[in-house]
Amino acid sequence: MKDGEIVGEFQEAVEGVLIRHRSILDCLSKFHESTSRANRAIIKTVTNCGCISINAIKQQFPEKDSLKDCSKYMDSQIKGELCDHCREVIAEEFGNHFFYLAALCSLLDYKLEDIINLEQERINTLGHFLLS
Repeated sequence: MKDGEIVGEFQEAVEGVLIRHRSILDCLSKFHESTSRANRAIIKTVTNCGCISINAIKQQFPEKDSLKDCSKYMDSQIKGELCDHCREVIAEEFGNHFFYLAALCSLLDYKLEDIINLEQERINTLGHFLLS
């Protein structure tokens, strides 16, 4: 099965079970909530579990290097690895977030697969100039 088929089947499954939050306003608020829950789950890996830590400092890179070479100087600032429990919780929150993203796409008559493909084309075209 191709990735696009998986995305399409996922969006269809979401459409099939989307009942209570079919209103665009309900769906938007649930999407926003899912973002907050995913962020909170990641934060709790540091503050509650401690399986990872974050050493956030200003990113440094030589000004003379090309934009393409700058990525080798960038750091995720994450130290350690997610434990199995935290990995499971975060995956669940990401899944919930994808659910509401697919729901919003359906309500607004987008195919999630098409949006992913367009973004992939944009990444391929702009490359390092995307500055993400």
